[in-house]
Amino acid sequence: MTATSSSRRKATNLSVPADLLAEAKALDINVSRAAETGIAQAIADEKARRWREENAKAIEAANAFVDANGLPLARYRQF
Repeated sequence: MTATSSSRRKATNLSVPADLLAEAKALDINVSRAAETGIAQAIADEKARRWREENAKAIEAANAFVDANGLPLARYRQF
């Protein structure tokens, strides 16, 4: 799900430092949308971190293969 998805919304309480909230309001920032975007980014970052962790052995093996044998299609590269 992304910050722009049109899923059903759910009200929630969120604690934010008062000065941060005041500055956001002074700049006419939609705090709910900004929080939604930040949460969506945090979710994407965590999913990426977990994927890298779960696939670390395969990535290591692929890198070791390339180190030992070079890129499989390197002879076709035009750069």
